[in-house]
Amino acid sequence: MKLLCSYKKITIPFLIMQNISWLSRTTLLIGEEKLLTLTRAHVLIIGLGGVGSFAAEFICRSGIGTMTIVDGDVVDPSNRNRQLPALATNHGQNKADIMAERLKAINPELTLHIIKSFVTPDAVEAILDAAQYNYIIDAIDSVTPKVTFLTGAHKRNVPIVSSMGAGGKLDPTLLKVADISKTIICPFAQQVRKNLKKEGVYKGIKAVYSPEAPDKDSLIYTDGSNYKKSAYGTISYLPATFGAVCASVVIRDLIEG
Repeated sequence: MKLLCSYKKITIPFLIMQNISWLSRTTLLIGEEKLLTLTRAHVLIIGLGGVGSFAAEFICRSGIGTMTIVDGDVVDPSNRNRQLPALATNHGQNKADIMAERLKAINPELTLHIIKSFVTPDAVEAILDAAQYNYIIDAIDSVTPKVTFLTGAHKRNVPIVSSMGAGGKLDPTLLKVADISKTIICPFAQQVRKNLKKEGVYKGIKAVYSPEAPDKDSLIYTDGSNYKKSAYGTISYLPATFGAVCASVVIRDLIEG
């Protein structure tokens, strides 16, 4: 009798929502009403590197109904150690195109908007005004466009979670979620805070960060393209974990109302 009751409780939502039955395990965990909340939401993921690509995948697999993904970069061989779209067979292809094909293969019913553009300060306003987003994931890894984007989202009162530095670190169990004003140790977060203060933003932005001190010996200097003057070495799982935590913040906030 207990099995029969359990069977009826599980299958009724599935019969109602046959078109999204692939989300049956999600329904078991959060229920039909909260799942419907996700299917009605629009999430923007900006940056599809090691953090953003995994965040986009997890957002898609959660059942979010509409997504906008933004990245103007192409796959480089050095991306393959940590970025979801990067393979030995697709060097030079646009990351947004690769991710779009993958996301639609996961959920063919997904409403997907693709912006193949670098996040320059000039492009930020257009992206933010292109739609009414329920949540934004910021996975930009360059300070200037990141701060411009965070400032714009904050002024518009759009919920946003921002990934801080994932480079130079090894321990995924140290990750934390806090207001940007409460982040510590992370040099990238420190620079972001400093620049945000110049824009009059002191708090009110959720940040995913690690208090693990980055390995300074892994730091390299770049040519400064795309507003990025330096970079740390990375390990496969750390950026992905940042992406997972960012996605979890969005999903939990949306279903908790």
